[in-house]
Amino acid sequence: MNSRASRVLMGLIAALPLLLWGCGSNSSSSNNPGSQNGQISMMVSDDPVNDWAEIGVKVLSISLTPQGGGTPVVEYTAPTPVNMVNLIELDQLADILDSVSVPAGNYTGATFTLGANPGDVALTASSNPDPGFAGTPGEIVPSTQIQILGATGSAGNLTVPLNVTFVSPVTVTAGQSAGIDFEFNLSHPAFIVAHAPLGGGQTLWAVNFKPALRHHPIFDIARLVLRQLYGSFVSVSSDTSSITVNRAFPEEPPVNPEQAIPTSKNLTILADKANGTLFYDMDAHTHSRITDFSSVASDLTGKFLRITARFQVDGSLVAVRIWVSSSFNTVWLSPEGHVRHVLSSSLIVDNEDGLPITVEVNGNTQFFFRTPENPGSDANPICTGTSCLSDLVRGFKVHITCVDPLQVPLVADTVDIEIARFDGLISSPNMTSFVYTRNFMDANDDYTKTMFYISNSTLNGHDPVNGQQIKGFKWWNFAFPTIVDSNVTSSNPIAEFVSAVGGAANFGNGITMPVIGASYAIWADPANSTGWAVPWTILAPAPLPLANVATGWVQNGTSDSFNITVTGGTNQVTVDASAALDSATLVYQVDRTNGIITISPVDLTTPAGQNTVQSNLNLGTPVKVFGVPQLNGSIKAYVFFYFTGTAPAS
Repeated sequence: MNSRASRVLMGLIAALPLLLWGCGSNSSSSNNPGSQNGQISMMVSDDPVNDWAEIGVKVLSISLTPQGGGTPVVEYTAPTPVNMVNLIELDQLADILDSVSVPAGNYTGATFTLGANPGDVALTASSNPDPGFAGTPGEIVPSTQIQILGATGSAGNLTVPLNVTFVSPVTVTAGQSAGIDFEFNLSHPAFIVAHAPLGGGQTLWAVNFKPALRHHPIFDIARLVLRQLYGSFVSVSSDTSSITVNRAFPEEPPVNPEQAIPTSKNLTILADKANGTLFYDMDAHTHSRITDFSSVASDLTGKFLRITARFQVDGSLVAVRIWVSSSFNTVWLSPEGHVRHVLSSSLIVDNEDGLPITVEVNGNTQFFFRTPENPGSDANPICTGTSCLSDLVRGFKVHITCVDPLQVPLVADTVDIEIARFDGLISSPNMTSFVYTRNFMDANDDYTKTMFYISNSTLNGHDPVNGQQIKGFKWWNFAFPTIVDSNVTSSNPIAEFVSAVGGAANFGNGITMPVIGASYAIWADPANSTGWAVPWTILAPAPLPLANVATGWVQNGTSDSFNITVTGGTNQVTVDASAALDSATLVYQVDRTNGIITISPVDLTTPAGQNTVQSNLNLGTPVKVFGVPQLNGSIKAYVFFYFTGTAPAS
C-alpha cells in the first residue's frame, strides 16, 4: 500500500483518511478545461481503529480547483437521499463513489464538503475496544454528544467545507486518467477527541475534520485494494465481456432487512478473461468460474450484485468475484469488518452495529488475500481449512461469504483478507526481522509476532517526493509521511530502522514508553514464502496517559521543551517540541465550558503561539502527549493537548 498514515490506534482518539482517487498519469500539459476530457474515479477510504465499529460520514460534494484560478469543477455530487459511508469498513480500501469525465488541464487543489447536521456523523463503539477507550463497548453515541467542529450554514443545512492544496499540480490529459489521493488521516490525534469530565458526567466527542486532510500522489492504481461494491444489474455488453451495474450503497446505520440506496451512477465491470471471475449464485447455491458473461447473462435481470473488483492500469474495472441474488439483503448479509477474536475453528468479526458476529470455519473454507496487482494470485485462495486461522490476528480487515447467510451458526465459504495489519511494541530489531508485541483488553487476543522484512528485490511503491521506484523495506515517522527511508534515499534503510527503534522513555516505577509502530503485511514474499512479510513500518506517536506539567515551557530557538509526570510514576520526562517551519509540533488547547468543547490550534512557529503555550503550561496543567521516545530518554512530540475549563478525567 502507498498510504503514509499511521495504522496505530490512539487510545481515546480515532482517525480516518478520505481518499479521492483517479488513475494513471501525472504528465504535464497546459491548463485547458475545455471540451476534451480525461477520466477520474471517485473513491473514499480510511485507516483502521479498534475502538469503533462505525464512523459514518456524508460526503456531499467534491470539486477540483483549476490552476491559475477559475470556476471550481464539481466532480462528485451525492445522490438523494445522501448515503452515509462507514469509513471503518474501508480500512485502506477504496470505495468507489463515481467514475466521471474531467475537463483536461492542471488542478492545484480541491474542496470536500461534508454534512454537519445532527446525524450526519455517526459513531458506534466496537464490541471490544482497546483499554482506555472513553465510551461503552457497542454504544451508539447519541448525536447530542457529537460536536462537529468547523460547521457553517444554518440549522438543517450545516456543512463542513474542507480545502486541500495538492503537493504538486495534478494534470488531467485528454483521453487519459489522472491520479489524485486525498487522505483524511484517522490516526490524527485531533480528529476525534473524547472529553470525559473529572468527577463524572457526560462524555462529549468533538469531531474535527480539518487538521487531518492532506494530499499525496498515487503512482500505481493497479495496486489499489477496492472495497467490495454493491449494485443492481443494468445490462450486458453485446460481446458479453462486461456488465453495467447501477451503483448502490447499503443503508447506514444498517436496518433489518438491509435496504439498497440506489444512485444515478453506473459502473462497467469486465470479466477476467485470463484468470476467470468466480461467480456465486446465492439463490441457487451454485458457483462457477467465468471468463465472460455469456453463461450467466440471462440470470442477472432484476438481481443485486456484490463485486470484488480490481483496477487495471488503464483504469477499467475487472471482477475478481461476483455474488448475485434477487434480494439485496442476501448479498449484503456477509460479515464484513475487523477481526475481534481468532479462535480454534471460528472468527469473531465486528459488524457495523458494533456487535460481534461469530462465523465457523471448516475444512472447505477458502482464504483469499487481496493482491490486485497480481491477478493470478488475487483470484486464488492462499489456503483452505481451519489451519489458516493460525495466520490471522485481531485487527485484520476481512469480508466473509457464508455458505448460507441464514444458517445458525454461520459457516464461512470464503474469507477475503483485505488488510493484514500488525502493530504494537517494537523489539529485537535486526537486519532480517523485528518483533511486534500487541496487548488488548482481552488477553486471549494478545500476540507476539516475528515480522520479516520483504526481499530487497520486491517492488514497493514509489518515493512520494521524487516518484522513483522503491525496492525492499521502507519506513517513516508518522509526523513526516513524505520523508520515506528507503533504498531511494538511503544506502541501508534497515540498519537505520534498527537504530531508530532503540529508544524508550522511563517514568519510573515500571512505567515506560517504548517505540510502537504499524505495518501492513503481504503474503508469500520471497523473504517468507509461506507466511507474512512487511513492506513498510510507520513509527507511530504513542499516546501517553493523561499527564501533568512538572516543569514549564522552555524556549530554545526552534527546539523547545517541558517536563511531565504521569500518575504512579516517580520520574520527570522531557517532552521535546519543534517550532521549525513545516515540521512544528502540533499543539491544541482543549476547553470544555458549559458543555461546549472548543479545540483551538496553537502555532508554535509564531511569537504569539509561543507566548500562549508559555502562559498555559503551568505546574499541574493536564496535558495529553503523542510522541516517539528517543535514544536519550526524551519524547519527541508530534502532538500535545493542554486542557482548560472542565478538567478531563483521562
